[in-house]
Amino acid sequence: MGLSNNITAILNFLALLCSIPIIGAGIWLASKPDNECIHFFRWPVVIIGVLILLVSLAGFIGAYWNRQGLLAFYLFCMAVLIGLLLVLLVFTFVVTRPDGSYTVMGRGFKEYRLDGFSSWLKSHLTNSRNWPKIRTCLAESDVCPKLNQQYFAADQFFAADISPLQSGCCKPPTACGFNFVNPTLWLNPVDPMADPDCYIWSNDQTQLCYNCNSCKAGLLGNLRREWRKANVVLIVTVVVLIWVYVIGCSAFKNAQTEDLFRRYKQGWI
Repeated sequence: MGLSNNITAILNFLALLCSIPIIGAGIWLASKPDNECIHFFRWPVVIIGVLILLVSLAGFIGAYWNRQGLLAFYLFCMAVLIGLLLVLLVFTFVVTRPDGSYTVMGRGFKEYRLDGFSSWLKSHLTNSRNWPKIRTCLAESDVCPKLNQQYFAADQFFAADISPLQSGCCKPPTACGFNFVNPTLWLNPVDPMADPDCYIWSNDQTQLCYNCNSCKAGLLGNLRREWRKANVVLIVTVVVLIWVYVIGCSAFKNAQTEDLFRRYKQGWI
C-alpha cells in the first residue's frame, strides 16, 4: 500500500470516528420527550451519522486494499453526505433562530409565546392535522407528572429552571394568577381574561394546558434549545469532515498519479 493510500486510510478512519458524535447527537435528540412525539424530527441526524460511518468504512477498505473504484465511490458519497449535513445545519439554524421566550418576574423559568417562533415550525407542528397527535403523545408522557415528584412547595417550584415544554404545557400562564396547589394543580385565577389560555387550562391531568398556545410554544422552545445544543457538536464534526475530505481528495489524486507512474515504469522494464 502506497503512502497516499496510507494517508487516505488514516483519514477514512478519522471520518469513521467523526460519525460517532453525529450518531450520539442524533440518539440524544431522538430520546427527548418532544422529539419522541414528532416522528419526522427524530432520526435524520442518526441516519446521516450511520451513512457516514458506512461510507467511511468503505473508503478505509478501498484505501487499505488499493481499490480505486471503492475510493471514488467513497469520495462521491461523502461529498453528498457532507452536503446533506450542511443543509440540515443551515435549515435548523434558520428555523430555530427566532426565540419566543420571555422572562416572568419572580420566576426561575421563562414562558413562551407562539408568535415568537418561526412560521415554518408553527405551520408544520402546531397545525390542526399534526397537533392532536402530538398533544396526545405529550399527555401520555411523564413530562408533567414528574414535576409533582420534584417540587412540593410554591417557592421551590417558582424558582425552578423547568423546561420550555413543562413551562408551557404543565401549568397555566403566570398572567392568569392561578393559585399554586402543586405543579399540575392550580385554582382560582385572579385575572382569567389576561390570556386566552386561562380558559383552556384544566386540572384534569390528561388535559392540563396541552390544548393551550403556550404548550405549542413550549414545544417549539424545547426543540429550539435541543437543536441548538446538538448543532454545536454537528458544526465541529462537519468542519473536521470537510478538512478530512479535502485532504482525502488530494491523497486520492496522488495515489492515482503513483499508480500511473508505477504502470509506466513497469511498461519500460
